[in-house]
Order: sequence, then structure tokens, then C-alpha cells
Amino acid sequence: MNIRKNLNFSRFRSRIAFRLWMMMMTLVLLTIGFMWVAQIYLFEQKYAEMALTGTQQRLEPVIESLATKDLAEDEQLMRHLSHISNGELILINQEGILLQMYSSGHKVNFYDQQDKQNADGQMIWKQIREQEQFQELLEGRSYQLVNRHKTRIFGYELGFPVTYNGEPCFVILRNLIMLKTALDLNRRQLISLTVALTAAASLLAALLSRQFTKPIGQIKEAVERLTHNDFSAGLQINRHDELGQLSRSVEELARALQRVELLRKEVIANVSHELRSPLAVIGGYAEMVRDITWKDDTQRNEDLNLIISEAKRMSSMVNDILDYSQLQAGYLQLKKDWYNFYDILESEVSICQPGANEHHIVLTLDCPDQEILLYLDALKISQVIRNLLYNAINHTQEGGQIIVQVRQTTDILHLSISNPGLPIPEADRELIWERYQRSQHQSGRRLGTGIGLSIVRTILEAHNASYGVDCQDGWTSFWFDFRL
Repeated sequence: MNIRKNLNFSRFRSRIAFRLWMMMMTLVLLTIGFMWVAQIYLFEQKYAEMALTGTQQRLEPVIESLATKDLAEDEQLMRHLSHISNGELILINQEGILLQMYSSGHKVNFYDQQDKQNADGQMIWKQIREQEQFQELLEGRSYQLVNRHKTRIFGYELGFPVTYNGEPCFVILRNLIMLKTALDLNRRQLISLTVALTAAASLLAALLSRQFTKPIGQIKEAVERLTHNDFSAGLQINRHDELGQLSRSVEELARALQRVELLRKEVIANVSHELRSPLAVIGGYAEMVRDITWKDDTQRNEDLNLIISEAKRMSSMVNDILDYSQLQAGYLQLKKDWYNFYDILESEVSICQPGANEHHIVLTLDCPDQEILLYLDALKISQVIRNLLYNAINHTQEGGQIIVQVRQTTDILHLSISNPGLPIPEADRELIWERYQRSQHQSGRRLGTGIGLSIVRTILEAHNASYGVDCQDGWTSFWFDFRL
């Protein structure tokens, strides 16, 4: 049971929503911590110092006037002093006997033992008598005392000589309780604010993290559907941030996989049909040779040549599929060396010439220079040229012309294979290089497989050659460039 709980907590902790919540709460707690430190070590000290300074400034003119004035002349003066200091005023004579005491402007009676305020006053008077500063005051010296606990100010005391009924006396002004009460109240408010802020921040962080991770969950579900071959997965995420871009990328991926899946099914059907055709021809003509034409040498040789041709065609299709798979998987390495490009090109044109002649198509080779040395894999480049020629033958009408043209500059060799026909739509000019995709509309001819242009792209990219297709003036030209 404990193991299950630990696993559940571990999964929850690994979720991005929890991590976002923790990040937000960490920032909130850091802010609250800074607020506490600033309040305790800065604002409270400033408040206490300002309270002390303000009281001193209010008392200063009164204390100066008492230096030449008898305190007993005005009965309200001690009440007024106690009120200004917002604390206790204590009047004592030279023998240290307590004469009068006021608290926040109210007189304290020390002789009523049933009065709680009286008991508080007795305690205050006891605390004052036990202080060292009290002895200094009896010796006629004024003093000022700031009450602290560690670094925190709790109050202050002022003691100074006065004249009362013509006799030397002393006044002690003490503010301890009110200042401490204010600071404690401020602490309690700060605690309440901290609890409320933490609760609100926790709730808001949970809502924001959930709102942020909601599209991530939708994207995750869509990707899971894609892994189960459900390419209809759609996302309704209308955002303009990185998550919106990610959702649109997933939608584009779904459309691309859906398109590839349809093309894969089509090429399987096409390849199956293409392989079935030569197999049927091979089987039919082999039976014909065996049963009918085996005695007629001329007819038998024609039938055997046809069998050999169809077998080669089927082998070529299988090799194309295997080569493409190996190139995509990275298992097939290029074997580069220095070759005469003209010899490779002329050889491939000769190989494809019978297929063109069958449909009365003229293959024209235009290459002024017959000595073009290039560092390449001759076998793979032959495969590129053959696939481009087959593609041109497949899409050229009966009696048409295919022009194979080579142009050379100081640092670029440009080969183009052009055939007349309808232009390829602009939107399809990138798609035709994908696997299983056939270019243009389909004619009745099917020389090669549906992955010919994919093989061309893969081999040319392995050679770091640029390639493309242009359509203008009723001609379609597939081309590639080699750097010399």
C-alpha cells in the first residue's frame, strides 16, 4: 500500500503542472520571506525610531520650559506630558519616593490595591527602581534609555530633573507597552496577510499551471492517437505562443502522416501490380516456350528475351526499394571516387533508349564536354540519372522528345532532363520528392517504382548536391547541380 502511494506521489511530482506550481509557490515564498525580513529588520526598526524621534520632538519644548518653571503651577501639565508621550509619567522626589504617576493622560492611584491599574503601576514603579539609570537620575543626571530585545525596539524612557512645589524632583517618561502593542499588532497582521497570500497564491498557481498544461495534455493525447495510426487527430488550440506553434506542428504532422499512409497504401498496390505483371509475363512466356515455341528458334529467342527483360525489370524495382530503405536507415555508404561524368551519363541514356524507342520518344543528349571529372559514387549517380530518365519517359506523350542537357561553369556542373507536358502544380513541387509520391499525372507507362524521386533526393543530398524541378513554356525540367 505504501509503495503504491509512493508511486502515485512520484508520478504526480513528475508532472509539469506540479513543477509549475512548485516554481510559482517558491517565488511566492521567497517574496513573503523577503517581506518578513524587510518588515522585521527594516520597517519595524524605522517605525520604532520614528516614534521615538517624534515623541522627543514633541517633548523637547515642554522639557525646556520646565527648566525654569515649577511643575505644580499647572495641574494639567503632567497629564499633558503623559498624553504626549503616550505612556507613563512618574514623578519622584530626591529620596526616590513616588509622588504621582500618570498613564496615557490618566492619573494612577497607588493606594487602591483592588484596582488592576494600580497593580500594574506598582509593577512599573518596581521595574524603574531596579534600573541603574534610576540611581543616575537621583544623582541629578538626566538619562535616555531605549528598550531593546536583541535588535528589536520595544520602547524608551526619559528621565530629567524638574521643580515641583519649589522642591527638586524628577520626572520619568516611559513608553513601552503602547509601542510593543503596535509592533505586535503589526506582526499579527503580517501573519494573517502571509496566510491569506499563500493560500491565494497556491490556488492561483494551481489554476494557472492547470491552464498552462491543459493544451500539453491535448497535444499528448493527439500524439498518442497518431502512434495508434489514428491520423484524424485534431487540436482546437487557439494560441499564439510556443504551445500554439507546437499544436499546429502536431496537426501538420498528422496531415503529413495521413498523406504518407495513403501514398504508402497506393505504392503497395502499385508495386504489387507492377511485380505481378512481370511475374505473369515470365510465367506465361515460360509455359509458351515449353509447350509451343520451343522448336521455333526465332520465336523461342524472342520469348526468352522478353522473359529476361521482365525479370530484370522486376529485379530493378526490388533493388530500388531495398536501396531506398538502406539509404534512409543509413546502412548504405557512398563509395566515392573520381569518374568521368560523361561516360556515366551516356551509359544511362543508352540503357533507357529502348524504353524510349518503344514509345517513339526521341532521347537527345546535349553535352559539349566529354571529359568531366567528378568525385562521386558512380553506381548511385547512375541510379539517379536512370530514375530521372524513367520519370521523363513515363510523362512524355508518344512521339515526344526528351532533352538531356549538361552545362558547365567554372565551379558548377548543371544537368537537366526536360520533357514536354503539363506543368506540375506549385504546391506539389515539394511533395513529389517524398517517398511513394509520383510526380504529375499518371500515364499508362510505369517504368520504375513510385519511390524513384525519393531515391534521387536521398542520393543527391548524400552528395551535397542541390536539385529541383522547373516548369515553363510547356516543358518540365528536373535538374541537379554538382560543385566542381
